Amino acid sequence: MRETTACSRGISGEATLDYFGDEGRVRVNSLYVIARPERIRFDVFNPLGGVLSTLTSDGRSFALLDTRQKLFLTGAASECNIERALRVPIPPPALGQLLTGVAPILEHQPEQAQLSWDSGSYRIAIQGEHEAVEELRLVPHESDWLKPWAEQRVRVLYVKVSQQGLVLYEVDMVEHKAAATAPPRKDPEGIEDDVPPSGPACNAEVPRRVRFRVPGAGRDLIVLQKSVQHNPPLIPSIFEQSAPGGVRHEVSTCDSW
Repeated sequence: MRETTACSRGISGEATLDYFGDEGRVRVNSLYVIARPERIRFDVFNPLGGVLSTLTSDGRSFALLDTRQKLFLTGAASECNIERALRVPIPPPALGQLLTGVAPILEHQPEQAQLSWDSGSYRIAIQGEHEAVEELRLVPHESDWLKPWAEQRVRVLYVKVSQQGLVLYEVDMVEHKAAATAPPRKDPEGIEDDVPPSGPACNAEVPRRVRFRVPGAGRDLIVLQKSVQHNPPLIPSIFEQSAPGGVRHEVSTCDSW
């Protein structure tokens, strides 16, 4: 699984975020940048224009600017804070991996993982720490079915993570398509040097439809990746932000969330 996408250090692109929950349905457009394993940025736009929110995480610090509420939140780069922004309780490293088509793997000992063939796909069951359990479904690329299993390229179709019998989240990944390497970033005025891609040439597949479900909370987020590029050029501080003027600044500890 990891070798299939080893050339990708991250992705950038445009996506539609379609959320269903107790609050109703919300559908917005977003530009995003992901640098694996844990740096992410989402700029969410109003369908009529204008930035609704900006989420950044550099793996240590989280920041969320909500322009509608004129609120700037900062805190730790935790799954709880990501949940405040995207409504799904997934740590930043796991979110970045899943959107690039890779499943995060629970820490475990070799004897705690089982591989089997079930209903046309590989099923991997993992017993992790703290009563955590993970299930993966993987399927070989069409041209790799006759190869030995260790040589097959695979697509991740399904991920489920539970703890103490409670499903934390489920993820379905479909519509896998190859993506190209991002071009260098050029200064339109020709003053600064070009910023090269952040990784090697890559044409690995990326799932264009990723569905996150939180059954216990009745939340459902579908990410439709409309355009995707591997290894985007990264400018300094793209995964950081400061509070602009005219907004109130709060520290998010998740105590009230």
